[in-house]
Amino acid sequence: MTGKRTRIINDPSDLVPLLQAFGSNVHKKVFDELCKDWHTERELALLIGDESSVHRSVTLLRKSGLIETKWRVPEPGASPEKEYHSTYSRVQANFGASMEDLSELISLTFMSDEDLRSVTEKLQKMVGGGNNSLSNLSREMGLSQIFIRGAAKRAERLAVRGQRIEPYEEDL
Repeated sequence: MTGKRTRIINDPSDLVPLLQAFGSNVHKKVFDELCKDWHTERELALLIGDESSVHRSVTLLRKSGLIETKWRVPEPGASPEKEYHSTYSRVQANFGASMEDLSELISLTFMSDEDLRSVTEKLQKMVGGGNNSLSNLSREMGLSQIFIRGAAKRAERLAVRGQRIEPYEEDL
């Protein structure tokens, strides 16, 4: 693990994907394997035993910036595959938050996908329609900015860019 970088957290909403990732046994197992070595999703599925959960874990860890990607050079005649490895070995948190905001973020983190679905779908629709200002979204949805930021960081198809919420597009 020497030589790895430190993840610096300045925004309390960055806790949402971290707590979500490490609050799941599958996500944690995937991350632990990626701390040891580079692996493809196929290799992780063999190690963990659940292909769909591995894909979801890799997606969450990539979106959170916790793993890096590179293309594996294939054997002659085979297709190249993406392989993944952990980016950080340490974390440093440096933020202040009200207990109300912190409790809202923790509650949001462990909310079921079904309970959060209506919020994320409405958020995606509004962002897709060009309304990406965090303050406008907060006002129009009647939700706090911290909740909107946390929901966007948890949603698979949204990303937070400063004071804007944008569609998340995975690097290919």
